[in-house]
Amino acid sequence: MGDVTGVPGRPHFVIAGAPKAGTTALHAALATHPALHLSPVKEPKFYLCDGRPPRRADHRGPGDAHSRREWVWRAEAYRRLFADAPPGAVRGESTPFYLHDRDALPRLAADVPDVRVVAVVRDPVDRALSNWRHLRADGLEPEADFLAAVRREDERAAAGWAPFWRYRGLGRYGEQVQRLLGVLPAEQVHVLRYRDLVDTPTAALDAVCTFLGVPTGVAHTVPAANSKPVVGDGPRHRLLSRAVRAGAAVGSLAPPQVWRRASRPLLAALHARPVPPAPLPVEVRREVLAPLLEDVDLLERLTGLEVDSWRGDAGRGDFRSRAAGRPASAPDRP
Repeated sequence: MGDVTGVPGRPHFVIAGAPKAGTTALHAALATHPALHLSPVKEPKFYLCDGRPPRRADHRGPGDAHSRREWVWRAEAYRRLFADAPPGAVRGESTPFYLHDRDALPRLAADVPDVRVVAVVRDPVDRALSNWRHLRADGLEPEADFLAAVRREDERAAAGWAPFWRYRGLGRYGEQVQRLLGVLPAEQVHVLRYRDLVDTPTAALDAVCTFLGVPTGVAHTVPAANSKPVVGDGPRHRLLSRAVRAGAAVGSLAPPQVWRRASRPLLAALHARPVPPAPLPVEVRREVLAPLLEDVDLLERLTGLEVDSWRGDAGRGDFRSRAAGRPASAPDRP
């Protein structure tokens, strides 16, 4: 990256998105590189804020209140995340909601004009399904049917549920990358396909390292993604989930770490009986995908990436399905 002094107390690069697209795995892989310093807090969400704490009105979904209270919104607290960076290290952080947020990227570009942005994009239906399964596994998503949950997206957004509930919206990468390229030049943006991170991790990591201006061949192992177990919808899960949501509501004023400790037994019970992922019916995939097809076209035009497989009737899977040896074309992916 040439001169790595940058803006003191600020990142040289961010991993800006997308949620459930391998950002946790990429963050962990890059953290092993001796020339990089990754924020010890993943997802500080600093640029989602405007110098004030996030609004309660925008975090009314199950569990949103606790997440909101973990944001690093004070400038001095954000600077401390990079205080231990060795001299000359390239500093970075990962907040996968920056790409989706309309204000975050302009704030970032204004604050750190030379910042480099890495965005990971994943088949938007696979991403949405993984997102829904993540929230189901944690007992927060009350809808037992994926398509029903997707259909409620606009209703939930209007009611103030946080962005993590935007199953389709978080996958509108074309719009998001277009906004990103409106505030930063293309040479400061690197868009990476999730499937490359999964299938060819060494080459994918080397490409990111080249983009960041650090030696290649050092960070070459991508850990398993942040995948939750797939849970069923029996009476036990419904009972435990109601307890989680009730506890989250009652404990919303307690410090987040207190609620997380208190909820561990419930989460352990929820995760104790995983089930094989059910195949996603083709008609469901088509309905979820249809409003996103023009956006897929836009992403290809903006980036030159080939993502034609996203238009098909089968998902590409994730880290877990690859490890299990399931073929990439099988539709039953988490």
